[in-house]
Amino acid sequence: MQGALAGFFTIGAIVATGALLAHFKVLGELHRALLSRLAFLVASPALIFSLVSQADLTHLFSHTLTVSLLAIVLAAVAYLAVARAALGPFDARTVIGTLCSCYTNAGNLGLPIAAAIMGDMTWMAPIMLVQVGLLQPLALALLDTRSARRSGEPLAWHSYLTLPLRNPITTAVLAAVAVNLAGIELPPLLMTPMEMVGAVAVPAMLLAFGVSMRLDPLSRGGAHVPHVWLIQSVKVVLMPLAAWALGTFLFGLTGHELLAVTVIAALPAAQNIYVIASRYEVAVLLARDSIFLSTMLSVPSITLIAALLA
Repeated sequence: MQGALAGFFTIGAIVATGALLAHFKVLGELHRALLSRLAFLVASPALIFSLVSQADLTHLFSHTLTVSLLAIVLAAVAYLAVARAALGPFDARTVIGTLCSCYTNAGNLGLPIAAAIMGDMTWMAPIMLVQVGLLQPLALALLDTRSARRSGEPLAWHSYLTLPLRNPITTAVLAAVAVNLAGIELPPLLMTPMEMVGAVAVPAMLLAFGVSMRLDPLSRGGAHVPHVWLIQSVKVVLMPLAAWALGTFLFGLTGHELLAVTVIAALPAAQNIYVIASRYEVAVLLARDSIFLSTMLSVPSITLIAALLA
């Protein structure tokens, strides 16, 4: 349990560092944009490639992954249904809101928590593959399409099919899966610099997040606030409950398997959603506030889950 809390503390310390650097005017808006671009275009693809190319892909066919996928679908559908009924028509903001509702922080927070609570970080590999290989490319394709329409760029039907392939993160995922399935072991001459560049991704995301928190404090009002609280109810409450219920009553999971799917679902929204929102200049405050609140609320939530199911 102390290891899990240490993971939360590490993230908070880096975010606080970014906020302090912004407060003392060491970093500003241009630096925040630079950190976000560096994380999105360079460091994240390198990190994802180095992780996925060496991951155990047999986890993709387990019952625990099926439960996690169903929990993701239920969370996304719940958010979309309530958002459409109560908060207005769908737009680009809906894409970011849906990601915040079902895209978990399986990397920089999930890995240390998996090590501390389940004793095995490989529990996070399947959900990371699904998120970066399916959820993120779908969201990026929608946002790329929106950007192309706003700029007046003509897109033929086949252009929509290739839009995800033009994104560096999606390209890194596909290349890594291909290398993994082919059984290719890349030499340290290539992997070592890639892993070093990838190591920049998480600190860059968190520092940019902290800078944004100082430059634009947590909102108490605004059109995005109802969406933020809807996201919290779905991500922090509904999604872990759905994973626990599905695992218990539909798939008969027990022990570490049930604990793993419930903890994975209870993880907060991932920081890279904020990077995506910044990159496309859409719903930035929605992403930032949702990630911040879900991270704070997930601390007692995951602690309670671990106490009840461990």
